[in-house]
Amino acid sequence: MTCYVSHLECSVTGEKYEAGRIHTVSVSGKPLLVRYDLGRLGSEVSREDIENSTEPGFWRYSPLLPVSKSDNRVSLGEVVTPLVRLNSSAEFLGVGSGSIIVKDESRLPTGSFKARGLGLAVSMAKELGLEHLAIPTNGNAGSALAAYASRAGLSTTVLCPDNTPEINTQETMAQGGDTYLVNGLIGECGHIIADGIEEVGWFPVSTLKEPYRIEGKKTMGIELAEQMEWKLPELIFYPTGGGTGLIGMWKAFAELTELGWMDCPMPRMVAVQSDGCAPIVKAWEEGADHAEFWENAETEASGIRVPSALGDFLILRALRESGGFAIAVSD
Repeated sequence: MTCYVSHLECSVTGEKYEAGRIHTVSVSGKPLLVRYDLGRLGSEVSREDIENSTEPGFWRYSPLLPVSKSDNRVSLGEVVTPLVRLNSSAEFLGVGSGSIIVKDESRLPTGSFKARGLGLAVSMAKELGLEHLAIPTNGNAGSALAAYASRAGLSTTVLCPDNTPEINTQETMAQGGDTYLVNGLIGECGHIIADGIEEVGWFPVSTLKEPYRIEGKKTMGIELAEQMEWKLPELIFYPTGGGTGLIGMWKAFAELTELGWMDCPMPRMVAVQSDGCAPIVKAWEEGADHAEFWENAETEASGIRVPSALGDFLILRALRESGGFAIAVSD
C-alpha cells in the first residue's frame, strides 16, 4: 500500500516535522497535524477507487490515512455507520421531513465514535513500535483504547475522574485496560500521565497530545460525504469536549475539497456543549481565540466534561472558517 503522508505540521507555527517518527506535540506544546501530498494522491487515487473499496469501515479511506503498512492496521470489525433520518423530530420542529439526520456511531466497536480515533492511534502506535499507551478519560475513550490495544498486543493504562460512570470503567477493565480512579477532573488525570511518560515509559494518547486520533476522527467526515454522494449538510451539530471530532471532520472536508472530490458549499460547524461545562461557547461569545478554564465543571454528559481543551483554538478556528457557532444546552 502507498502512504501519502508528506510531513507533520505544528498547528500554530506551521513548523514541519518528519513523518514516520514518534511525535507528541510540537516544540511549542501545540497539536501536530498530519499533512499529505494531495497532488500525488489525487493523481493516483480517484473518488471511484474509494467508492469501490472492499476494505472494512474507515479503512476504506486508507489513502487519506497515515498507516503505511497494512499489517499494522488494527481492526475490530468496523462498519460504515448509518445515517438515520429523524422525520418526526423534523416535522415537530417544522424544518421539513428528512432534513434532520443522525449519524449512528454506536454501531462501531465499543459503542462509540471513539473507535475511529483510538483505532487509528493504536495502529500508528503499532507501526512506530510503541508498547504501553496511556490515556485520561471521562468516559468511553478508555474502553476503545483498551480494546484496540489488546487486539494489537499493547499494554494500556487508563486514568478516570472518580465520578466517571461505572459502566465506562467496567468496560475498560473488561477490555484489558489497567484502570485507575483519580480524585479530580480529567486535567488531573492528564498531569499524572504526563509524569508517567518519564517515570514509567507511557506514551500518551490524550486528546491532541499525539497526531493520529484526529486522522481517525476525520473519517467521520469522509464517510459522511461519501454517504451523501459527495455533498454535505448545511449544518453539522457536534457534541464538543476536547474537539478532535469536530476538528477532524473540518480537516477532512478541506482535504476532500483540495482533492476535487467535492464541489459543494461547506457546512457550518456547530459546537454543542453542556451549560455545566461550556468553555468553547464562552470563548465563542466573547470573540476569543482561546477558552478559559471552566471552574466547577459538572454535567451528566461525562464524555464532554472537558474544562480546558488543548485544541480550543482549532475548534474556534473551524467554527469561524465555516461560519458556524457554539451553543450550550441543559442536560
